[in-house]
Amino acid sequence: MATPILFLTFLAITCSLALASDPSPLQDFCVADPNNPLKVNGLVCKDPKLVEAKDFFWSGLNVAAAITNPVGSQVTPVNVAQIPGLNTLGISLARIDFAPWGINAPHTHPRASEILTVLEGTLLVGFVTSNTENRLITKTLNKGDVFVFPVGLIHFQQNIGYGPAVALAALSSQNPGVVTIANAVFGSKPDISTDILAKAFQTDPAIISNIQASLPMKVDSLLYSFSEFVSILVYEWLGKTDYSLSKLEKEKEKEKEVVESQSGFVVQRHRNLLLYV
Repeated sequence: MATPILFLTFLAITCSLALASDPSPLQDFCVADPNNPLKVNGLVCKDPKLVEAKDFFWSGLNVAAAITNPVGSQVTPVNVAQIPGLNTLGISLARIDFAPWGINAPHTHPRASEILTVLEGTLLVGFVTSNTENRLITKTLNKGDVFVFPVGLIHFQQNIGYGPAVALAALSSQNPGVVTIANAVFGSKPDISTDILAKAFQTDPAIISNIQASLPMKVDSLLYSFSEFVSILVYEWLGKTDYSLSKLEKEKEKEKEVVESQSGFVVQRHRNLLLYV
């Protein structure tokens, strides 16, 4: 009796491990057929006899993306949506272009680890470990440097130079997914209750409402409102609860400077605690 139970236990563990990543190919390839109405975990295979070279090809990573958003970066993904032949192969790429002092805002990839290579410029990168330690691990990267972000952990990149920066990210999924923390927490549809977020961040509900109202954000609002909010929390955690909004606002007016205007987009450098946090 014990033997069958042990066998079933072993089988269950083995199956759970086998299903912990993208589906593995059981043939030479499984080119995705996006027009097939059948819904499966992944994408249905195209008829192998109809597969062409274009199913494994995409062109454009040599082209710098136009950066017109408030955070100062633009991601060009190359996943199964761009190359159907990536289906079941468990890999994808992304090019990330940064304006001077632009950021790839804190985010996670729920289905993939990431390995990042800097092609141009200098980036400050980092990730935060899971509860309860929540340790911040950061590194400054120069051209040719490589850094790994473990699957599911919150991570970010910031261009800390006065010129553009470019990075290439490889991910361990055909469809890694992305959850941008600020958008998910403060820009969900419908909004998360201000009472819930106020308790979670230990701050005033009015501040939460102000941030939620600023999404989708205008040019200055993301860099100002969100960093202002988190700056206040940082000072409160340090025991400086008298650090008021008015003081922070005055300090920001003194310390921010325009470093570059690119395609009508003004990038502002905020020298505050969050620059290297």
